[in-house]
Amino acid sequence: MPRSSRRRSGAIAPVLGFTFRHWSRQPGWLSLIAVTITAATLADIFIPVFAGRLIDALTAPGLDRDAALWAAFRAFCGMAGLGLAMLVLRHIAWSGIIPFTLRIMSDVGANSFHRVQRFSSDWHANSFAGSTVRKITRGMNALDTLHDTLLLALLPSSVVLLGTVLLLGASWPVLGLVMALGSIAYVALTAVLATRYIAPASRLSNQWDTRMGGTLADAVTCNAVVKSFGAEDREDARFAHVVSRWRNRTWRTWTRHTRSATGQIAVLLVLRLCITGVAILLWWQGRATPGDVTYVLTTYFVVHGYLRDIGMHINHLQRSINEMEELVDLHAAPLGLEDRPGAPPIVIRAGEIRFEHVGFHYQGHDTPLYTDMDVRIRAGERVGLVGRSGSGKTTFVKLIQRLHDVTGGRILIDGQDIATVTQTSLRRQIAIVQQEPVLFHRTLAENIAYARPGASMAQIENAARLANAEDFIARLPKGYQTLVGERGVKLSGGERQRIALARAFLADTPILILDEATSSLDPESEALIQQAVERLMQGRTSIIIAHRLSTVRAMDRILVFASGEVVEQGRHEDLVRLPEGHYRRLFETQAGVALP
Repeated sequence: MPRSSRRRSGAIAPVLGFTFRHWSRQPGWLSLIAVTITAATLADIFIPVFAGRLIDALTAPGLDRDAALWAAFRAFCGMAGLGLAMLVLRHIAWSGIIPFTLRIMSDVGANSFHRVQRFSSDWHANSFAGSTVRKITRGMNALDTLHDTLLLALLPSSVVLLGTVLLLGASWPVLGLVMALGSIAYVALTAVLATRYIAPASRLSNQWDTRMGGTLADAVTCNAVVKSFGAEDREDARFAHVVSRWRNRTWRTWTRHTRSATGQIAVLLVLRLCITGVAILLWWQGRATPGDVTYVLTTYFVVHGYLRDIGMHINHLQRSINEMEELVDLHAAPLGLEDRPGAPPIVIRAGEIRFEHVGFHYQGHDTPLYTDMDVRIRAGERVGLVGRSGSGKTTFVKLIQRLHDVTGGRILIDGQDIATVTQTSLRRQIAIVQQEPVLFHRTLAENIAYARPGASMAQIENAARLANAEDFIARLPKGYQTLVGERGVKLSGGERQRIALARAFLADTPILILDEATSSLDPESEALIQQAVERLMQGRTSIIIAHRLSTVRAMDRILVFASGEVVEQGRHEDLVRLPEGHYRRLFETQAGVALP
């Protein structure tokens, strides 16, 4: 069912289905909570019976005071025993729901993180990180409310209503009928208001809540850009606009909650008058004693409390369902790229790469980027990729990592089709050094060791030495234990590049991909990094995306891309001699001179 259609029909079924699937994994805790809260509620139902007996004992004509006192004492003991039982059983239920809920929240959080980590690169490119975090955390917190509402509120409320109607109906059918019809009318009205009146407004306010989180994260993450353009006021205005929309949507949601609550109280007042009137009528007709009237009124006050709370609980239920919708959507969304069932890990020894009749078409684009592409990169060969922006260089290396699936043909590494092996095993054997390396807000040692979990400090230090990063790390007050800031903002561009190179050295993979690591650095940093890159490429199949052609002059082969095709290939010396060649024109443009 399309998402819009599903939401028009209500999201309660998918959310409850998602919740019940997690409940089924903890049957022991679920049974304990359900049994104890039900038993506690039944004890609550029978307390008014003993209250009625107590009043009858005190008002019975012809009964001496000692006998009346003994009868009243027995009723009092019954009330006390039921109250104690209710207290103990309810405490057990409330205590049991703590580990039950925390385990499910932990599982849902871990599973959500697991899925988000495995969504495609396109999904992440089109999603706000802050919005995604908000969806997960808000949904996890909503689970707590949902559990309390269903197990500790609506379940006992249902037991009270059913038990009361049966008890009253057994003695006075007309009272049982009035209680049943009034309760049904109240619950139905509450459910309709919650699902048809409040839910649409709540859904919109949640969407703006998510957008507010995304806007916050976007501005905070890019604070350096904001400062560089003196755009604080502009970002304030942008966020204020989002907050204004959120406030308006939330105001409408809260207003509808208030109006709904007023309507529910009005129905309860009518039900109270009906029950009281029928009880008085039964007493006048001689069909009920003062104790019976006390029992009926006490029972109604118990039911009134539960009914009043049912309205609140149904609203809480709908709100928690609304808040879980986006979390459930994350779990329902396809991963994009999934391993085939039983896919084996890839084994790469030599590192030969073959594109065989590869076709690739970006979703949403009118024309394919690649059509019947054939490329072979020999094991240990150093290959440069050049071409204008949008010519297909970056897509070429993304396909090797299987960040996208080809739409035709296949890609082989050492004769193994990468579409048939596990993605994790493939990517673990390809080291990537990006033009703008991203570091975690962790220590330098942790960032370098990310390439090989469990690496020793000696191995980390050796990798830093090979990447020419050892000297600048030694100058830092905390050395390898220095926190680098979010995305590595505490380090310069050259320092971040050297940490990324150290990570690649430590990975020690047979295939290396470099996205022009020296294009925007000072001469000293560039020289240090170029030395490290030369060491890193030795003995590996290396692919370099080149933005400056001077960095690929020493490559074994250069592939020249244009409009999704490899239009020329060869060594630098050969390509610059081609008259009217693509590579020659690119080289002349960058050099600023025309070749003879």
